[in-house]
Amino acid sequence: MIHARNIVKTFRSEGFENVVLRNVNVDIESGEFVAVLGPSGSGKTSLLNILGLVDVPTSGEFFYLGHEITKLKERQRINLRRGSVGFVFQHFGLIDELTAGENIELPLQYLKYTKKERVKKVNEVLEKMNIAHRKKYFPRQLSGLQQQLVSIGRALAIDPDLILADEPTGSLNSSDGGKILELLSSLNEQGNTILMATHSAADAEKAQRVIQIFDGHIVTENIKNRL
Repeated sequence: MIHARNIVKTFRSEGFENVVLRNVNVDIESGEFVAVLGPSGSGKTSLLNILGLVDVPTSGEFFYLGHEITKLKERQRINLRRGSVGFVFQHFGLIDELTAGENIELPLQYLKYTKKERVKKVNEVLEKMNIAHRKKYFPRQLSGLQQQLVSIGRALAIDPDLILADEPTGSLNSSDGGKILELLSSLNEQGNTILMATHSAADAEKAQRVIQIFDGHIVTENIKNRL
């Protein structure tokens, strides 16, 4: 599914050069739950942005679902991302002026869904997340846990090939964070491919495989036994 070799990402500003990823190699197969573990500033978010088609590497080779991403034009990359990658963010990333249902529907509006199909999909997702009763609530009316459930529902709505979760428990208390991790594990068991960035070793334990990154380098990679 994902094949990345010798990925380098460099940011330049006013003569200053900051290399945030250095010769990173990553392979992710469909159906895996992979955690990228590292402290703040380690490069994990930059790596997720590249693997999630938000950004492109400065150099290196990157294939996603058979597409050589570095050879695609920006519009081609955006269109591929919109129909393939679902995003879950630390601070939820919801639109304050939209209800829970409207937030979930939003990515479907960029794809070839009729209004009837969008409504059906939104209702199915709300039921799956157990928040159908919050469909017409705005983010400010929801708890942190409910907001993250809406965020995950929005990611699921497009039937993504990849769910990309960047510190999905970072804005939650430990109890609610645990519920989100259990949900992600359950979604993985149902066949969803999940790539999660986290600074928490305990959160990373929920994944099948842990890639540890430090100062832009992958330093270890561990495959966990799951009963």
